[in-house]
Amino acid sequence: MRIISKVMILSLSIIVVLSGTTYSIFLESENHIKSATFVSKSFEVGPGKIASKALYDIEFPKGHIGVKSFDAELVDEDGKSVPLYETYLHHWFAIKYNENITMSRYIEQSHDISKGINYTRNDGACRGFLLPHYWGLGGESRGTSSNLPDPFAVEFGNPTNIPHGFKEKWLFDIMVIDTRGAYSRKGCTECRCDLLNLPKDFYNVTRDINDQPLSLNYKGGLFCCKDNLQCKLRKGFHGPTRKLSLRYKIRWVDWDEHQVPLKFYILDTTDRVRTNGSSTIHDCQAEYTIPRIGHGDSPHVKKANIPMKKGGYLIYGTSHMHTGVVNATLYGQDGRVLCTSTPKYGTGKEAGNERGYLVGMSGCYPKPGSVEIKDGEILTLETTYQNKFRTGAMGFFYIHLAEQLPNILKI
Repeated sequence: MRIISKVMILSLSIIVVLSGTTYSIFLESENHIKSATFVSKSFEVGPGKIASKALYDIEFPKGHIGVKSFDAELVDEDGKSVPLYETYLHHWFAIKYNENITMSRYIEQSHDISKGINYTRNDGACRGFLLPHYWGLGGESRGTSSNLPDPFAVEFGNPTNIPHGFKEKWLFDIMVIDTRGAYSRKGCTECRCDLLNLPKDFYNVTRDINDQPLSLNYKGGLFCCKDNLQCKLRKGFHGPTRKLSLRYKIRWVDWDEHQVPLKFYILDTTDRVRTNGSSTIHDCQAEYTIPRIGHGDSPHVKKANIPMKKGGYLIYGTSHMHTGVVNATLYGQDGRVLCTSTPKYGTGKEAGNERGYLVGMSGCYPKPGSVEIKDGEILTLETTYQNKFRTGAMGFFYIHLAEQLPNILKI
């Protein structure tokens, strides 16, 4: 676990949570795996509107636990699943933070998050505030598994890991794009700058991910998808606003000596790895633009060579990508394939099967102990998209590693 000193996360702006209601449904199965379904506070969107929200202090299982899965989807006020062609779920990220108990009332009343909160991140190496989440997907959420096999789990709530005087809490970083009546659904979902009502001085005042003036060549992505901006609509289109929420289901076990802890790493295909003396710097960019090259069908391939300071046994792997993805593959230093994640595209109208949209990414479940990543091994992440102009493309690979295996599973 690493503490993030900056009060920043991937969406680049943290806002006060909006009013709304939450509820949960709790179940417990016979094999001691518990599960609960929660609904986040609601937020409002209208046709063409961007909603980029940080929802603090979300409901999360209490105590010292091991999480087995975390799945989420976008729903309306009636609890009905919202299809991607109405409101596109660009991403949701679940982020852990520690809150100073003595400051809790002040934060609640003032909504001032600059004091009393330390953000903690996953085991990945991206520097600073980038990609700190433990779970997070996008439009592919409904069709991507997050289940971890027994006896493995991600450990949370261990009192020895929580600073004295602090309480472990969670937030959602969410971005959705309402495309009802959109002039270009594809353009809006890719955050094309020329389709959004950006302020006139946007390029003069906006800083990029490296705190440099945003280039005029930046045509689309997270920096243009600010909260409450408007994407261009078809002439004369009018539609109602509505309230949406994130419905999420968590499965977990009470932590005991039978659980095997997993480390969680996010690898980013935009990671521009460099060295500074004996230190390795992971300069992740989080997104990239795919230029169309000629008129051929050859796909666009992006690669990053990423050294792993600490290795382990691969237990589960998958990727977070956007529509247009062909696949994502993670290779070992010797060229062996560690995991390939492939897309599933929708063929219908119902939520979870929206025609033409990425609705799922496959995962890898190697036999425990069969795929080992060595300490210091340099992995190669390769993400492949169709040869079409695309802005705001992402290429994250998620891996869960076990540093040790129980004797019964050792090969």
